[in-house]
Parts: sequence; C-alpha cells; structure tokens
Amino acid sequence: MTEEAAPAPGIPVLTDAEIRKIGELLYRWTGMVFGENKRFFIERRVAERIKQTRVASTGAYIVMLGSHMEERAALINAFTINETYFYREEHQLAALSQDILPDIVRTKRPGDLVRIWSLPCSTGEEPYSIAIWLLENWPLVDAYNVEIVGSDIDTDALARAENGYFAARSLARMPERVKDAYFEAEKGHRRRIIQDIRESVQFVAANVVDPANMARMGLFDVILCRNLLIYFDDAARLTAAGHIYDALNPGGYLCLGHSESMARITDRFTLVRLPDAIVYRRP
Repeated sequence: MTEEAAPAPGIPVLTDAEIRKIGELLYRWTGMVFGENKRFFIERRVAERIKQTRVASTGAYIVMLGSHMEERAALINAFTINETYFYREEHQLAALSQDILPDIVRTKRPGDLVRIWSLPCSTGEEPYSIAIWLLENWPLVDAYNVEIVGSDIDTDALARAENGYFAARSLARMPERVKDAYFEAEKGHRRRIIQDIRESVQFVAANVVDPANMARMGLFDVILCRNLLIYFDDAARLTAAGHIYDALNPGGYLCLGHSESMARITDRFTLVRLPDAIVYRRP
C-alpha cells in the first residue's frame, strides 16, 4: 500500500489540522519534514502510539505530547528511519584511514585524542564499522586515543546499538574473515559484536537541530552525517549545518551521504576531493 492510500481498518483518519499539527511538532523537535504527502505514514504511526498510550483521541494525544517527554521521545522514535548496514559507503571508510586521519594526526602527538562522531548512528552499524575498519586498515590506530561516538535522536535505536546484536542482512557486506574475527558465533540468526568493540564506541542521544544538545557533545576531528539532511527542508539543513560546523575542530572533516552536497546548503565548508571520496572540511 502506498503512503497516499486509504488507511487500513483500525487506523484513525486524521483531520488536515491534526496532520499539520503533528508535522509541526516533529519539525520543531527533529527538523524532519512530514506533511500531507506523508498522511498514511503519519496516521499509521500515530495510531500505534494512541493504542500504546490508550488516550481517547488524536486531539487528546496531541495535548499529551505537550507535557509528557517520554511519549514525545516515543513518537520521535516511531518516525525515524533506521536503514543501515555494516561497511555502508565503504569508499568513505577507505578515505578515513588513507587520507583523513593521516592528515588529522599531522598536528597531534602520539597518545593524543582523536574524536570521530557518527551522527545519526541508527542501530550502531556505522560507528562499529568505523572501529573495525580502523583496526583492520589504519596502522596508527593504537598510537592515538581514538574516541568513537555514535549518536541518534532515536533512543530505541541507541539501545539496540549498545546491545550489539545484528541480523545477517546488516552483515551481508562484511568479509567472512572480518565477521568471524569481530562477532560471536550466530545464535538465532543473529550475531553479537564482541565486547572489545562494543566498549570502544560510546552511544549518546543527540539532536542535530538542538543547539544546546549539540554544544554539549564537544568538538570532533571527523563527523559522519550521512543520509540525514535529505529529510530536512532548507531552513533545517542550514541550522544543522551550522551546528555541525561548530562541532568540528578547525581543520576537521565532514562526510555526507553520496547524494548530499553541503555546497548547496552553506559556503562555510571547504570541499575536498580525495582519491576515494568527496568530503568537506572546516577551514
């Protein structure tokens, strides 16, 4: 069924005003745009939250969102998209180990802190991929204090990331040797990433359009923000880009998704063409 199709039985039909209100709230909280063209998507997810909270109507549910922070987080979780897998856009991981980090550490001494941020990290595949890739491909990984942080607005996804269990689909692109080295044996069609790798990644909730939240994260040498800004409108993209810029150390690098372009959003970043990827840098 398409998003424009009629709701299934049991799914309430939201009024145009309710659709607009839910969209306005989600935009304010997350920067993501949900409008009339996403009606079926909105109605399905709001119906599930109404069922879980047992409120009497959509109007009552909207009122609830004004004061219940836990339910607000649950609604946001229901609307996030967690499409990811290990070694996604592998060319950027190659650029990280071959070009970006060697440039970053030119101004550091052995033992210095190198901070890498995966934002959004979804269920953890990206930050864990970074940890594994660097162990496999960056000879200087043990010479520096590498801190990898994974963040997402979806708290359910973060909990799954911390648990570290992954199905075969998430692991399909990883070489068998790498899977055997960094994952426990399969149980119930899932494998768990080994404890050493789980402990090498810190997971923290973060909202790229919230200035106070972003400021608390500190400064990073590399930020991967892939396939998030495509869900924003121009104003939210500009806000997010400003917060990402402020979260980078001078000279720090930003990696976007292959279909994204920071040049279309702001001129504050410098485009850098590497052998394996096009990335952006804070001057």
